[in-house]
Amino acid sequence: MKIASWNVNSVKARLPHLLAFLADAQPDVVCLQETKCLVADFPTLEIAALGYHVEAIGQRSYNGVALLSKQPPEELLRGLPGMEEDEQARYLEATFGEVRVAAIYLPNGNPVGTDKFTYKLAWMEQLVGHARDLLRRESPFVLAGDYNICPVDEDVYDPVAFRDDALCRLESRSRFRALMNLGLTDAYRVFHREPHRYTFWDYQAGRWNRDEGLRIVNNPADRTLRELRQRLIFACPLYRLARGVHVRDVRSCCSRAESCQAGVAEK
Repeated sequence: MKIASWNVNSVKARLPHLLAFLADAQPDVVCLQETKCLVADFPTLEIAALGYHVEAIGQRSYNGVALLSKQPPEELLRGLPGMEEDEQARYLEATFGEVRVAAIYLPNGNPVGTDKFTYKLAWMEQLVGHARDLLRRESPFVLAGDYNICPVDEDVYDPVAFRDDALCRLESRSRFRALMNLGLTDAYRVFHREPHRYTFWDYQAGRWNRDEGLRIVNNPADRTLRELRQRLIFACPLYRLARGVHVRDVRSCCSRAESCQAGVAEK
């Protein structure tokens, strides 16, 4: 099974590239973040024409996540348990075969010291609690998406400059570690131990050209999935530093080097 995660920064704006990725990579499940459209405006027909089922939750111009899959989803969950009053479209989960998959767009949290940071931490607490519940099911799962977290300094091109950013604050990182310490595996780090591999480059100030980025897209998987897999790879048309896969220059795909990474679990 191939499971991909991609922050598309507007699914309608990136639709030609998304369709090309689906046709080329043939993932079984795709988790999209920042779709930035209402469900009624989602390009369902175009994606369905390639043989994919579509489930989405969204908002106009903000947030939004979706699951695209070759087989129909089962046990669909819209919204993060414990955050029932949350009006922001950030969490979608379903079962595909024997694997449970979630598409996550975790709150950014900036600026620190405001309600946005408090909201981020509360959201992460609920995610940790839900992951515990998923582990009790004793079935493989992947919590894939844009976490807006740089887990360690090696995931930031300038740790000093980002020291007080919500993506790198101790409070944010400690909650991410709490999630991983439940027994989850950082799918990317299984095969790539090298520091300073990134999934996001700001389109301003020449960050892309200088490879000054952040690793904020993560794909934690439970150990059951890791034991089932033959290999875990990362393969995304926008992921600049992928190895052994077809890679396109991010500048040919979008006007801004947005966060993008596809985690592919093959079993």
